[in-house]
Amino acid sequence: MAVWAVGDVQGCLGPLDALLERIGFEPGRDRLWFCGDLVNRGPDSEGVLKRVRELEEAAVIVLGNHDLHWLAQQVREEHADARADTDWLRNRPLAHFDPDLNCLLVHAGLLPGWDLEQALARAAEVESVLKDAAYRDFLADMYGNTPNCWEDGLSGIRRQRMIVNAFTRMRMVDERGRLDFSYKGPPGGQPPYLAPWFRHSPKLPRGCRVVFGHWSALGCLITDRFIALDSGCVWGGSLAAVRLDGPPQSVSVPCPKAGKRGSAKRRRR
Repeated sequence: MAVWAVGDVQGCLGPLDALLERIGFEPGRDRLWFCGDLVNRGPDSEGVLKRVRELEEAAVIVLGNHDLHWLAQQVREEHADARADTDWLRNRPLAHFDPDLNCLLVHAGLLPGWDLEQALARAAEVESVLKDAAYRDFLADMYGNTPNCWEDGLSGIRRQRMIVNAFTRMRMVDERGRLDFSYKGPPGGQPPYLAPWFRHSPKLPRGCRVVFGHWSALGCLITDRFIALDSGCVWGGSLAAVRLDGPPQSVSVPCPKAGKRGSAKRRRR
């Protein structure tokens, strides 16, 4: 059995199919980990959802910021024909840990200061809200850049928003662990008071890797502490996969440019 982690698909069904063919994926034998942002910017979000749903137990998916935004759009516009996809997607987790692979799958990263147990528990808080009958209220209120720093005393929607932003929107943090949402370029060009979240010492089991996407300026990058997977598929880059069982190996396929940065209709980045 092979286990492959796949980068941000962003509604690009053609590259996803090409990637699965390239790695020789067999649903009855292999497993896929998707690091979030299955949908939203590309040409066929519905097709991607259909393809991934068909994989059933062969696929693990965590939610990204664009998945959550897509959910909010469906609810706001009352797309009844998308109800099955909406219900399926809102039941996906924010974080997934496999002790056998010793890997933590998230969309954006692990907030400095959180250990594995805390991260999974806080992800579960939001997962519970999304599964609840009142999930529409949460989706309407989840937008915003505040609070931008974790405090144990946070409660209600402010606590939930902070958890969502940490798991799905984080790139840079300052020395106090405050999230910065303005800088989206590669490490090295940020203001001196900021650093990538992964430059902070993680509170993780020995040898544990964080597998994540979200940050297209990083590209596909493999280190002993993390695997970054967003290689800019929707921007004309590539869609990447990294094998997790055994020594990591990467495979990618090209993706035609399908999106436009800065669209007024796309609020969450």
